[in-house]
This record gives sequence, C-alpha cells and structure tokens, in this order.
Amino acid sequence: MSQRTALYEKHLEANGKIVDFAGWEMPIHYGSQIEEHHQVRNGAGMFDVSHMVIVDLEGPRVREFLQHLLANDVARLTEPGKALYSCMLNEDGGVIDDLITYFIFDDYFRMVVNAATRDKDLAWITRQAEPFGVIVTERPEIAMIAVQGPDARDKAMSVLTEGEARQAGELKPFFGKFIGPYFIARTGYTGEDGFEIMVSDHEAGNLWDKLLEAGVKPCGLGARDTLRLEAGMNLYGTDMDETISPLEAGLGWTVALQPEERDFIGRKALETQQAKGGLRKFVGLVLEGRGVLRGHQKVITEDGQEGEITSGTFSPTLQRAIAMARVPATIGDHCQVEIRGKLLPARVVKLPFVRKGQSLID
Repeated sequence: MSQRTALYEKHLEANGKIVDFAGWEMPIHYGSQIEEHHQVRNGAGMFDVSHMVIVDLEGPRVREFLQHLLANDVARLTEPGKALYSCMLNEDGGVIDDLITYFIFDDYFRMVVNAATRDKDLAWITRQAEPFGVIVTERPEIAMIAVQGPDARDKAMSVLTEGEARQAGELKPFFGKFIGPYFIARTGYTGEDGFEIMVSDHEAGNLWDKLLEAGVKPCGLGARDTLRLEAGMNLYGTDMDETISPLEAGLGWTVALQPEERDFIGRKALETQQAKGGLRKFVGLVLEGRGVLRGHQKVITEDGQEGEITSGTFSPTLQRAIAMARVPATIGDHCQVEIRGKLLPARVVKLPFVRKGQSLID
C-alpha cells in the first residue's frame, strides 16, 4: 500500500500530479515540470522530500561505528553540524546506498538515506551497529522540505523568527543545526544554494504555507531529477547500485583510503579493483545534434568499445540533450550514442553541466 507524507493534502491543493515513487504518493509536477525547473534555477522552489529516511545514531562508539560503516571518513567531521556525503558499501565494494551524515555531538549523529532503499538500509545499519552498541532510531515523524534556488535562503529565512533567521543565515554550506523547532541544513540536490528543513509532521503544513506566502513555488520530482542531472549528481538505482563500485560511478572522491589502518566495509574490494585496473570512467555527454539521451542507450567510443548511459534528459537550462555515462577509460573527447538504431555524435565533458545556474560546457 502506498504511503503519504504529511504534506499530501498540500500537494492536492496545489494541483500536484501524484505518482507512485518508491511506495510513496508523490507529486511529479504541479502543471509544468519545465517551469518548476526554471523556478529553482532563477528564483526559489520547494520540494517535499519527507519520503527520505531520517535515522539518528547514538552511543559512545558511534563515530567508531561510522568509520567502519562508511567509505568516507567521519573523522573529517570535527565541527558540530558538519555534514559528510558518503557511500555505504557491501563487502564486494558495491553501493548499498549514498547518504548524508551530520555530526551533532560526539555520541550523536544524524543520517539521511534514500526512500527506495529504506528497508535494506535500516536492516544493514542495525546489524552493523550492534557490535558497537550504537542505538539506531528511525524518525518517521519528521517531515523534510527542500527550499532551493538563488533566492531560497532569503525567502526561507523570511518565514523564521528573527533569532532563527540569524542562526540559519550563519550556516556554512554542508552544515546543519537544530534551530527552534527545526533542523536546518544548508544542503540540497539541485546544484543551487538553499536549505533542507526538517520539521515535525504536525508543523510541516504550516511551514509549507508560510513558504508559499513568501513566494516559494512548489516543485515536483520531475524537476528535481532534471536539476540533479544538470548538477552531475548521482541517483541511486540509476547511476549506481549494489553491483557498481563508487570508483566506477564518479564517486571516487567520496572514498577515503587514508588513513590506511581504517578498515571500512568494502575497503579490500576497492583496493583489489584499483590494483587490477581497467576501471570504467563516469563522464558527462552532450549530444551534438537533435535527439534525447536516455538511460541504457549504448555509447560507442572512437576505438569501437562500448559503454552505457546511466541517466539522460533534455536539459531545460542548456536547451541540449545531456547524459551521464559509464564508459571505457580509453574514451576520448567524442563518441557516438545509439538512438533508435542510429549512431549520433556526442561530446564527452566533465561533470557537472551546470553550477549555480551557469553552464559549465562550451
């Protein structure tokens, strides 16, 4: 049976088109996915991301536990509120999930994982936490609203009290903090500045209405996907999964192999992959002509080897077809993509395609 967030009625009031997403009834758009995309790039939009899973981790050995659980190193979190993006790997080095972890206190961290992987994530985390005596608590009573765009922070702060707004305004990128009735983090999934605001289910509708009155427009999952793709951000289950190493998903930067004595889950497998060599690259593609790039389309390199598109779309910002692809390491600056039986030319580019609303490709 599908689940509904605390903001479900708000989506209906705003004429949201509801679809099933990972077992949740969520808005794909409120009339125009393209307009919502541009709203975030040029102003401020908000997303209901309450389907994401908030997990609190507590105990005197919680930091030690997370150093074992995650491929990135929480030792880097020295300042309260600092967030860390990481993959959580299996023993074979495959990605169980990608997630964000916040350092609150020495014995208390908060984690946000993906809705589609909730059951397996909670089972894995709970099993791995047991030897460390860490208490794992899911927080389903907390909703989350992402306010994103160049005007997002100002508009969000305008609905807070003076003291709350001051504290929110002091947040550095990739930091979060308990502020009044909220946990406010300067994070997001769009390539724009903004906040992700956690609030109790009972207060979520009130906050949504205040943001509406401040001129923040509701945006659906459709725009969230095109925004994250332009920003070169991976989508779990599409760009990587349990069969894919972060080293082949463009996420090598999230793997901390130093210090050498930190024995995190999947480390040995990653070291073996590196020593063996022949790892595939994760790149951006821009179609040179007309057409739309989609997941699973075949990529042909100039020397005849094959790769595959993992995510593709028509970019509303660039007005061009773009994609992310896993390809042979020998790929050059150009390739071909098979679309409906035809091979069309594409250019290989560095990710991301767009940052803060500006094109990063020629």
